[in-house]
Amino acid sequence: MTNLVIRAAIPGDEAIILQFVRDLAEYEQLLHEVEASEADLARDLFGPAPKVFCDIAEWDGKPVGFALWFYTYSTFQGRHGIWLEDLYVDPNLRGKGLGKALLVHLAQRCVSEKLGRFEWWVLDWNEPSIKFYKSQGGVMQDEWTKVRIDGAALEALGKS
Repeated sequence: MTNLVIRAAIPGDEAIILQFVRDLAEYEQLLHEVEASEADLARDLFGPAPKVFCDIAEWDGKPVGFALWFYTYSTFQGRHGIWLEDLYVDPNLRGKGLGKALLVHLAQRCVSEKLGRFEWWVLDWNEPSIKFYKSQGGVMQDEWTKVRIDGAALEALGKS
């Protein structure tokens, strides 16, 4: 795959990253939930103490996908892991191995840093992605239920 380069995001990539986020959200029918701005991405990816990271996939020198991720910690394993928050590849280039290359890139990071886990969510209706993740060795964790507190409920809990 000589046309593909995966590189760490750098300041100035905020617009393309936000566009990828919006494209992914549109595909997931969640565009109405995107509140992030380029300034948010600049602060969190490139500020003095970043806690989230991004890798950009370039095909023939053009950004065509990304993986946005951060470190987690498993008390059971006593080791860090990686949480893949978003993975996106331009629909016109799907099937060329770019998504797999981004996963491999992060799996290699896990191995080289001796991390214990590599995890992410996938929407239960997204059969193409589920099939793809399973083909890469992914195991669906159906025994866990996601919990979220946000908005007014988060504010109320924070004031307790």
